[in-house]
Amino acid sequence: MQCAVIEFGRNVLGYTDANSTEMDADTTHPVIAMMEEQKGIADKGGTMRLGAYPCRLEESSLAKRVYRRRDISERHRHRYEFNNAYLSAYNKAGMWASGINPQGKLVEIVELKDHPWFIGVQFHPEYRSTVAKPHPLFIGFVQAAMKHHFVELAPKEEA
Repeated sequence: MQCAVIEFGRNVLGYTDANSTEMDADTTHPVIAMMEEQKGIADKGGTMRLGAYPCRLEESSLAKRVYRRRDISERHRHRYEFNNAYLSAYNKAGMWASGINPQGKLVEIVELKDHPWFIGVQFHPEYRSTVAKPHPLFIGFVQAAMKHHFVELAPKEEA
């Protein structure tokens, strides 16, 4: 999600130096920034956002269709988050926050409004995925890829 947000900021919103403050502390468009509660911590140790956190999915989101429920919980391991100061600009340009942490209002999931399948997540779905029980996001992505692939390979009718 973080890389997608940076790319969208640079190439859609025109923020040519959009970046994460983890990689460029001096960017004029810190679209990904250190979590507020992390800024005063010098000894990093186990201080990052670790463990499972709740997320509320927007009713009309692709994520809700994939999960088949509105409230989910996913595992995290990070210090940097989407910078909510940019939320309105991203939404207007077509990338919207479709999943939000209800406690801290942190962006957990972004989607592109006019795209058949685009979901970026802040959490780590691979932590809850096994060969016997793949994560719903992985299943949905593979299904969408297969559908798109078969449509693209279908022979065109001659006029």
